[in-house]
Amino acid sequence: MASIKDVAAEAGLSVATVSRALNGHPSVSEDARRRVSAAVEALGYRPNAVARSLRTDETRTLGLVISDVMNPYFTELARSVEEEARALGYSVIIGNADERPDLQDHHVTTLLDRRIDGLLVSPTDGGSPGMLGAARAGTPMVFVDRWIPGVDVPVVRSDGRAAVRDLVAHLHGLGHRRLAIIAGPAATTTGRERVDAFREALAAYGLELPDAYIGQGDFQAGSGRRVTEGFLDLPVPPEAVFAADNLMALGALDAIRARGLRVPDDIALAAFDDIPWFVHTDPPVTAIAQPTRDLGRAAVRALVDRIAGRPGASVTLPARLVVRRSCGEPGTGRPPSPSPVRRSTP
Repeated sequence: MASIKDVAAEAGLSVATVSRALNGHPSVSEDARRRVSAAVEALGYRPNAVARSLRTDETRTLGLVISDVMNPYFTELARSVEEEARALGYSVIIGNADERPDLQDHHVTTLLDRRIDGLLVSPTDGGSPGMLGAARAGTPMVFVDRWIPGVDVPVVRSDGRAAVRDLVAHLHGLGHRRLAIIAGPAATTTGRERVDAFREALAAYGLELPDAYIGQGDFQAGSGRRVTEGFLDLPVPPEAVFAADNLMALGALDAIRARGLRVPDDIALAAFDDIPWFVHTDPPVTAIAQPTRDLGRAAVRALVDRIAGRPGASVTLPARLVVRRSCGEPGTGRPPSPSPVRRSTP
């Protein structure tokens, strides 16, 4: 492996000049820079990142702590973050909190110990002591998707309220009146916001959201199945179920099929967080899509601004409704019935 001395010999310059050129020092002439660049390319020289960080106090590395790596939404978000970071000259280290505050703090501490330049976090359960401490200590940080009220950190997220209104209008237009929601954790901003938006959208049509039609989930498939089973056991089950994320929607679909029921003939299903799989389910699922790739890119740019000492602006992008065939759309089966859905006998 080539060393900086090899680069200096190839370029015909001193080691000190090569070092200054590699670190962007303004005193290096343009001719010297070209000679160093040519020598680096010819020799395949790669500066030692750790040694360089000791000199510059930068590692060109970002940390990303996501809530659940198994959730396709966060998988796509992580990919977008990595692509944008690479384009800006940064590497990314990813930690999966698995919706657990203790794991979130573990990853935050580990990343800070590795001297990352900045941190992207999708907070779980309203935050955790280590993450909040890092934010308040001035660590360059950006919240993505979720946020914590009262913490002075830029937030990059989507606004799904208009899309939820569109969804409720769509369901109402198809004849559905008994609408239920599988909610995300109440400790998360996204969990609370989606329930509030759904309730407000129902109220615009004079519809209520009774407590029996609010099922508490945890953004994972098992909770979607459990909540949906509870809905189906009600004396008057809902005609349509809105899952507040994609994994809970898949769990709901499992529960419906396990009862021998069909979507949308017996009960309608819609989801927040569209994923590529939804076009391949039977039927394809109507869903609210977030601009995930744009969110990832915007989050990285906001964090790089923070690292550079600039304010780093919060960004809010609109989500949108993607209509498919899981809610009784025309041509997808029998019209939705006003009577309760069938339930299998014990």
